[in-house]
Amino acid sequence: MTSHTEQSAVTVLGLGPMGRALTGAFLDAGMRTTVWNRTPGKDRELVERGAVGARSPEAAVAASRLTVVCVVNYDAVDAIVRRGAVTDALKGRTVVNLTADTPDRARDTEAWAAEQGIGYLDGAIMTPTTTIGTPAAVFLHSGPEELYRQHRLALDALGGTHTHLGEEIGRAAAYDIALLDIFWTAMAGYAHALAVARAEGVSARELAPFAKGIGAILPPIFEQSAEEVDSGSFSGEGNPITSAVSSMAHIVHTSEAHGIDAGVMRAAEGLARRAIGRGHGTDGFLRITEILNPR
Repeated sequence: MTSHTEQSAVTVLGLGPMGRALTGAFLDAGMRTTVWNRTPGKDRELVERGAVGARSPEAAVAASRLTVVCVVNYDAVDAIVRRGAVTDALKGRTVVNLTADTPDRARDTEAWAAEQGIGYLDGAIMTPTTTIGTPAAVFLHSGPEELYRQHRLALDALGGTHTHLGEEIGRAAAYDIALLDIFWTAMAGYAHALAVARAEGVSARELAPFAKGIGAILPPIFEQSAEEVDSGSFSGEGNPITSAVSSMAHIVHTSEAHGIDAGVMRAAEGLARRAIGRGHGTDGFLRITEILNPR
């Protein structure tokens, strides 16, 4: 059982923008917060706010039963924690890794932690630094449920919603990858749309209100289509994939007429045409998930 005193102390490794935001939230919650960063000096403002600056990562992790890591990727995590003195200091303690990387890297880190006698939870932060410590923050977690419950009080200091996705350690990273896929694919599409619009004499400011309208129709489509994708039934009623291919071809033609690379749209069109070639022309566009990831 974790005591209240232990719950009120935390160590943060990594003081990039997100690490600083996490530290600030812990400090605002009144927690004794020890910090360390590879680049000296980044802790100055936080120390002025009440954080304890550690001279080494091993000293930092020794100061708390709970260590939160948030650095650029798991290579950076390994470079910090998979070193003799730090690993030894972590034994019998818990690491919550909020660093973004792949599900396989989370599984590898869990296996290493188990061998070393270190409690391990993996996590993902799905909202910007400005949301940390506010109700708008969103955190995903995976790993041993009992360990998650032990440290939930401390994690709650970060604000927002916390969702435990299950004990399989890779689930938080899997959600993270899938959700970032949506975000960056959408941003790439928006950038391409702005380039095409500009080539046709339409400014980004002129297009933006209508682009927001396109964004607004997506959430109900996501909700409606989820059951279809899980069941393998892809209704094309109202918008069959043949219609989608036609509009994609128009985008490709207009783009390339202006010398704009249409590679991403050509790839999407190619997947849709493969679905049609397999006899699914009357299905909806998400039939391509079966081509991307055959059952």
